[in-house]
Amino acid sequence: MQSDYLKYWRVIRYFIRAKYKLTTADIETLLFLKTESYFGKDKFLEFSKLLSWDKSRFERLQRDGWIQVFRKRTGKSKTLYCLSYKSKRVINSVYKKLNGEEIPTSPSQNPLFLKNVSYTDRVYKNMIKDMNKFIKQQRHHSEI
Repeated sequence: MQSDYLKYWRVIRYFIRAKYKLTTADIETLLFLKTESYFGKDKFLEFSKLLSWDKSRFERLQRDGWIQVFRKRTGKSKTLYCLSYKSKRVINSVYKKLNGEEIPTSPSQNPLFLKNVSYTDRVYKNMIKDMNKFIKQQRHHSEI
């Protein structure tokens, strides 16, 4: 079976942004840092050069619990950071959805399904419904 992992990337990204109040640059940074077990601020800044300039991104991600201190600076060794459990859960959720897990449609799990959302949110809500329908059809066809 052919996999089109990125077919719904835009929809998944929009959902993650809405649910967790992250920017696209924040999501991309966390995805980059996922493979770095531990990293210094220099590794963070290396990737940040590719993104829109946001002087406070590192501090904000740390303050909001996406990045945490693994080891404090002692002597000549620099402070090391790692992704928090919360970050790892969100990244795993992204990968699961890219692999065909449905996006939740209940208002308690998905803010796009709340009442009184913007026009753009409604457009994405409808796309999520279509996407979930497609995923169910694909799953049904693969079971036959």
